[in-house]
Amino acid sequence: MSRKYFGTDGVRGKVGETPITPDFVMRLGYAAGKVLVATGHASLGGERPCVLIGKDTRVSGYMLESALEAGFTAAGVDVRLTGPIPTPGIAYLTRALRLQAGVVISASHNPYDDNGIKFFSATGAKLPDDTELAIEAALDAPMQTVASRGLGKVKRLDDAAGRYIEFCKSTFPNDMDLRGLRVVVDCAHGAGYHIAPPVFHELGAEVIAVGNRPDGFNINEACGATHPEALARAVREQGADLGIALDGDGDRLIMADRSGEIADGDRLLYAIARHRLESGQLKGGVVGTLMTNLGTETALRALGCDFRRAKVGDRYVLEMLNEAGWQLGGETSGHILCLDRHTTGDGIISALQVLAALRRSGRSLADVIRDCPVFPQVLINVRVARGFTLEGQAGVPAAVAAVEAELGDNGRVVLRASGTEPLIRVMVEGRDADQVSRCAERIAAAVRAAAGV
Repeated sequence: MSRKYFGTDGVRGKVGETPITPDFVMRLGYAAGKVLVATGHASLGGERPCVLIGKDTRVSGYMLESALEAGFTAAGVDVRLTGPIPTPGIAYLTRALRLQAGVVISASHNPYDDNGIKFFSATGAKLPDDTELAIEAALDAPMQTVASRGLGKVKRLDDAAGRYIEFCKSTFPNDMDLRGLRVVVDCAHGAGYHIAPPVFHELGAEVIAVGNRPDGFNINEACGATHPEALARAVREQGADLGIALDGDGDRLIMADRSGEIADGDRLLYAIARHRLESGQLKGGVVGTLMTNLGTETALRALGCDFRRAKVGDRYVLEMLNEAGWQLGGETSGHILCLDRHTTGDGIISALQVLAALRRSGRSLADVIRDCPVFPQVLINVRVARGFTLEGQAGVPAAVAAVEAELGDNGRVVLRASGTEPLIRVMVEGRDADQVSRCAERIAAAVRAAAGV
């Protein structure tokens, strides 16, 4: 059954437009609450279910938080509030506090005037498909507030940030510290602004924090993981050893070496995998996505490391990891999954795994990423009207077929719709940069023509 509201990463859209409106979000909270009550009441011994709600720093978070509270409590579900905290922090705290679900109000790397709602199960994992479908089905039923005696209550979890900081630090080796390391930490004016700098500082690093002054409107604005050039510039200006950039909700990681060269999710995944392989800690192989650079796959296979590609989206990487019984995977965008450390992608924890690998090997980030080549890859995002699909657009498959014939065995094409924005993503990769660019533009032009943009 297809979903009407849930995408690859929850429900997302522009604030004030369906589904990101106060009335819809209240109904979403109510529907999710009813599903939780129906599935969890017996196992809770008759007690009310309880959910944890966190958010990033967008100004709309206040409004949507209140709407969710109203929906959940109307369904008879208790609520705990954390305030701004990275998405993986909610996944951790939901599991640690033995709550029935976690909810994050965030649109991740999107601009401030977008927002979204994403859910975690009691185990700290993304909701299974059948639960999301049950919530969507419950959205069609009218709201019927429980009797006053059964209404949920709301409390604030005052020590949420401190608990999560300690958890992040616990994933770094006990016999190691970061003393002598000068690090720029770009928090993207997002949920990690008061979390990430203390983590690295308390482990011994000298931290230069940037992007740590959110005002409700500047989240991801010319900073963070989606704008790594700002990180590279800060690293050079500050004479830092390396830089760490998160996105607005703290689940992505991009880094920069001493010279300002950017290391995306592919190269960071390689750095972690190489260390674990050399130290005998790698369980199985590594999962990337259709967008993972061919250079990363080549470098991993040269080490004798098995590599598989999942569909784009960290939920699909997680599915493939679980199916294979592996622990390490990630996306070019910086979502990195270290399942022996956390149940979901976590920018801070991923950075700590890279730093542990560098410390243990005695190598610099520049040394490690030099061994992971980047093949020319062009990604063009074609913005389309919401609801537009590539089905029945004959000109687009013809353009793709022509490009694939031209590239032969020396490249590949990935064409897909974004799961979070009204975009068609055109990616072409190969060994010749000029050819790759020309081929990508050819397919993008076909998509624009089909979409009438």
